Amino acid sequence: MQVYEHQAQYYETDQMGIIHHSNYIRWFESARIWYMSQIGVDYRDMEQQGIISPVLEVSCTYKSMVHFGDIVEIIPKIEKYNGIILELSYLIQDQKTREVRTCGKSRHCFLNRENKPISLKKSCPTFHAAFQLAMEAEQR
Repeated sequence: MQVYEHQAQYYETDQMGIIHHSNYIRWFESARIWYMSQIGVDYRDMEQQGIISPVLEVSCTYKSMVHFGDIVEIIPKIEKYNGIILELSYLIQDQKTREVRTCGKSRHCFLNRENKPISLKKSCPTFHAAFQLAMEAEQR
């Protein structure tokens, strides 16, 4: 299980002193990029090879509040991957109490420089294999 840690910053809070809802989506993105690097798929390398992975869909369910200074663990997990579409889930929990704060999902595709959909299996077998191995490991 890969765990990405984040300490809630003051600038991320809203007028009520809690983390503004839009920041959780940013945290998902940060955790996704970090996770990809952990499994051997560096996003910068992907872009240098002419591959981008835009967001097709994102959802977030808020369970309990995160406040300034709280440290949360974000656990990304590949839910579905077929070489063309990548779906991840995210669990955000308080580092100390393990209370679930937020959970969500994101769905991505892969495009070339001309913004045409591609299959990583054909275009970049190394990245494809890394995603496959990570997904299989998480399913055990």
